[in-house]
Amino acid sequence: MLRRVMLALLVALPIAAGAQERTITVASTTSTEQSGLFGHILPIFTRETGIAVRVVALGTGQALDVGRRGDADVVFVHDRAAEERFVAEGFGGPRRHVMFNDFVIVGPGTDPAGIAGLRDSAEALRRIAAAHAPFVSRGDRSGTHAAELRLWQVAGVDPAGGRGAWYREIGQGMGPALNTAAAQGAYVVTDRGTWLSFRNRQDLRILVEGDARLFNQYGVMLVNPQRHPHVKAADGQLFVDWLVSPAGQEAIASYRINGEQLFFPNARQPEPVS
Repeated sequence: MLRRVMLALLVALPIAAGAQERTITVASTTSTEQSGLFGHILPIFTRETGIAVRVVALGTGQALDVGRRGDADVVFVHDRAAEERFVAEGFGGPRRHVMFNDFVIVGPGTDPAGIAGLRDSAEALRRIAAAHAPFVSRGDRSGTHAAELRLWQVAGVDPAGGRGAWYREIGQGMGPALNTAAAQGAYVVTDRGTWLSFRNRQDLRILVEGDARLFNQYGVMLVNPQRHPHVKAADGQLFVDWLVSPAGQEAIASYRINGEQLFFPNARQPEPVS
């Protein structure tokens, strides 16, 4: 009898080990993690598929580098130009729209640059630069950093001239950037999702929003298993397909903070034209 029990356990162990191995790694952004989105949607995905998801949360540029090295199965980020280069270079794809939200410019209530209420984000940055008002940049090659640099370019301002004085690059994620801005009474560009989940606001408030240039699209891609054969292509593709499926899109839409929706699914809709 004891021998039969032991044999049954030995047979069951590989099955249990196999079940535990259904785990994928997703390289994503600090905004999807720090906003709480992953904490909401990943348990739903795991419950429906049996696949656990390990998230490596970095700036978009670093997340794409993780995908290039084959250290992730899926990349889920928000810098479309960089994503399309990733696909063109053969590191993954195809790229799929998943969701969007927007960027906002937040700053101190005293608003020394006088930007409150503007709907022109480039004009807001011009005023910040002219006033030499403190501005915190993530400086980390993230999607938010890339969006900020595009806005400076549209504004016709090279903020490098103010580096170390009014323009402060911290090389960190969105949460630390917001904390720094709150402590120093500085302006900062942030995604709305992280802002809504941020608690240490002190005197910070949203000053500029609603500009079409502040649109923030997220995309997802499977890392190319032909380039990196160890990529868990089947389970990674299941995650990609789930994100853009009605079930995944509903999970994203249902995530709210204080009744406010943070991300808007658009896997089957064209993005707005700016």
